[in-house]
Amino acid sequence: MTFAGFGILATLVGMAAGHLVAAFVDPASSPVLAIGSTVIDLTPTPVKEWAVQTFGTADKPILVGSVIVGAVALAAIGGLLARRRFTLGALVLVLLVALAGAAAVLRPGAGPLNAVPALVTALAGVGALWWLTHAASGASETSPAAQGTTRRGVLIAAGVLAAAAAAMGGAGRLVSSLRTDPNDIALPTPTDPAPAFPQGLEEEYPGIASFRTPNDSFYRIDTRLSLPTTSVEDYELVIDGDVENEVRLSFEDLTKMDIVERDITLTCVSNDIGGPYVGGARWLGVRLTDLLDMAGVGSNADQILSTDVDGLTISTPLDVATDGRDAMIAFGMNGEALPREHGFPVRMVVPGLYGFVSACKWLTRMTLTTYDEQQAYWTERDWATEAPIKMSSRIDTPKSFEEIDSGETFIGGVAWAQDRGIEKVELQIDGGEWQPAELGPSAGIDYWRQWYLPWDAKSGEHTLTVRAVSQEGDVQIPAKATPFPEGSSGYQQIIVRVA
Repeated sequence: MTFAGFGILATLVGMAAGHLVAAFVDPASSPVLAIGSTVIDLTPTPVKEWAVQTFGTADKPILVGSVIVGAVALAAIGGLLARRRFTLGALVLVLLVALAGAAAVLRPGAGPLNAVPALVTALAGVGALWWLTHAASGASETSPAAQGTTRRGVLIAAGVLAAAAAAMGGAGRLVSSLRTDPNDIALPTPTDPAPAFPQGLEEEYPGIASFRTPNDSFYRIDTRLSLPTTSVEDYELVIDGDVENEVRLSFEDLTKMDIVERDITLTCVSNDIGGPYVGGARWLGVRLTDLLDMAGVGSNADQILSTDVDGLTISTPLDVATDGRDAMIAFGMNGEALPREHGFPVRMVVPGLYGFVSACKWLTRMTLTTYDEQQAYWTERDWATEAPIKMSSRIDTPKSFEEIDSGETFIGGVAWAQDRGIEKVELQIDGGEWQPAELGPSAGIDYWRQWYLPWDAKSGEHTLTVRAVSQEGDVQIPAKATPFPEGSSGYQQIIVRVA
């Protein structure tokens, strides 16, 4: 094993030790995740959008992997320096960890304890490097017996350290998973339940997105590299700012209020034309207006500044959130407690607004304030302040450039116009007349609609275009726009080959 390999292995041991300690302190303070989160915050918006469009939900693993690769490359240099002088190699490792420690401590909501994983990483990494270099110190001996002993010592040290790194890394993941399990939470019965949910079209017309999106298939776009591990016993929601009474509510307090159940489709602003970042679910929680009434909103506030457990902020226009739509603070999703990746224990859901101004996950605080006084995370990055979801439609089947058999078939998909509802969906084939599609069942104006159009497909290449019309008579915007800064627009158009 080379000295470059010594530096790499020592760094991996340190990372694993820090990750294990972070599982007890705060998963986000793990050195790799702390650096990754800082990279996300410093990345220009166009680059973030490119990453989402290019890698989708794999953007986070790719980022973490890139951070690890960069750390490993520097660690290899540290190992080579350690061959000449141990203190030089150790200094490289310490500098790496110092950056991670600073990133962990400087994140919003962090405290002195967030530096502990980095400290443990430094101690474990430097200790591992010392053991490896010490074990290899006999490499210059000319005696074959001495060299053989050295090789055995290096192999033993490397084997023990590799096993320790694997064990600590696995233990860190296990500890995080053993925190409060959302599946153990008993949800209250809604006092204002949603109507019976209708049967969707997906069984009769395969390929159309499920009318209700399963929790494990629901899209996830956010800035977090680790999932918060807040327990319901420790949870507290604070409502402060321009209010008559500061309110503090436990998870149990929330579940004892009037509970509403609503079917609402969420859409991410990063969703491009025909994109996957949209899904419908049944949400359970408390009306947002009931909570605001408890606090008594002052006369100056024009925004709700929501803060998550990690200090990230999202701003929601107060007048929109309180205009009578079913805005809620949710703790249930599709009959289960919120999954961790979707905001457990509590999140905000405001129909009709893109998630970056309405759907704060892992919610811990709502501050009533003004846009002039405070800016949220995405507002500081030049995204729109008020972002109503643009009406859109999507072709799910057939897929773009798919080759299908000629004859009787169908075209199908979904359309959404939250807070307005879908009145009709129209298809255009090869630039011809717009044809009305058959709509699936309705679950309310805040929920998407499935649709299909029977099609006698003839051999050749065909262009399919879709558009939607709202219940207010508005036609989907035809002009193409990218997601930044206020959501994409334009008709989806695909090409299909018929055999």
